[in-house]
Amino acid sequence: MNVVDPLGIYALWLRDLKRFVRTPSRIIGSIAMPFLFLVFLAFGFDGAAIPGLPDDVEYLQFLVPGMVGFTMLFGASFAGLSILSDQDVGFLKEILVAPISRTSIVLGRIAGGSTTALVQATLILLLSIPLGFEIANPLSLPVAVVFLVLIAITFVGFGVALASQFSDSEGFGLVVQFIIFPLFFLSGAIYPISSFPEPVQVLALANPLTYGVDGLRAVLVGSSTYPVALDFGALVLSSGIMVAVGTYLFERVEAV
Repeated sequence: MNVVDPLGIYALWLRDLKRFVRTPSRIIGSIAMPFLFLVFLAFGFDGAAIPGLPDDVEYLQFLVPGMVGFTMLFGASFAGLSILSDQDVGFLKEILVAPISRTSIVLGRIAGGSTTALVQATLILLLSIPLGFEIANPLSLPVAVVFLVLIAITFVGFGVALASQFSDSEGFGLVVQFIIFPLFFLSGAIYPISSFPEPVQVLALANPLTYGVDGLRAVLVGSSTYPVALDFGALVLSSGIMVAVGTYLFERVEAV
């Protein structure tokens, strides 16, 4: 069955959202690390000469979109953990044998994971304002939301694809952390990509988060390395690929 079921997608989205809202420790834990990174880096490097940083952009302004992107990466990628936790309690088996397509299950997971990641990123953005962050043009916020959604879809799709290959949450968590931090550091989230050695810059160009962070800087700060159209196109492509890969791999999960 490959028919997309909107009601099934909504039910899975609502379940993930309720689980997130009902666990305050998860909310706090999901934003604690990005917020600490933001505080320590913003004040630790305040006034420092950072190679490649535009002259008219303060480091805090440069850093906040990177931390928002990191929050999305961290929250969205770990959305795959909910699949493994459902497997442990038997809920995954129930939905796999239910009259709903695997595609709808994946889309429901992506919708739920994207929404919770978006909430986490919004909290980091709000917390950055008392620290001194200023949004260049508040009218650009809807465009920022579009970038956040595309980042979320990309990495929730990645989390679903990866989780479908694991049977235990411990192994999944270790592999995700091994992947997340290289993606984070290669994205230009905390220092300009132009300061990287040339071979590393090439790797950064293959990283979807690079375009997400750069797009967020363009709309929130008014400064970016690449054209906004390029950032947007790269994220649309990466989100489409990750959804397709996640769906393909999840189709092969056995209901055991």
